[in-house]
Amino acid sequence: MNMSKNALVAGVVALLVGIALGYWLGNSQGYANGYDKAVADAQTTQEALAQKAAEEAAKAANPFKAVNPLEGVTANPFEDAQKALNPFAK
Repeated sequence: MNMSKNALVAGVVALLVGIALGYWLGNSQGYANGYDKAVADAQTTQEALAQKAAEEAAKAANPFKAVNPLEGVTANPFEDAQKALNPFAK
């Protein structure tokens, strides 16, 4: 009978130590994972806000949505005409 009481006490102590260790480990891992997720969410939010601010600044800088008429023009537009008029020239 004395042996079973010692085994019961040792089992209860081991159970309590296991629960405490599991709680501590789970809490520390959960906190670290939650912190990493919060940092990633904050960075994503900051990037989205920066993108939105850049778009708004671009709209404010060009309120009439004027387009550049020279956009896409090659450096020398006469090269095409020269090739069409004289295909044998270098």
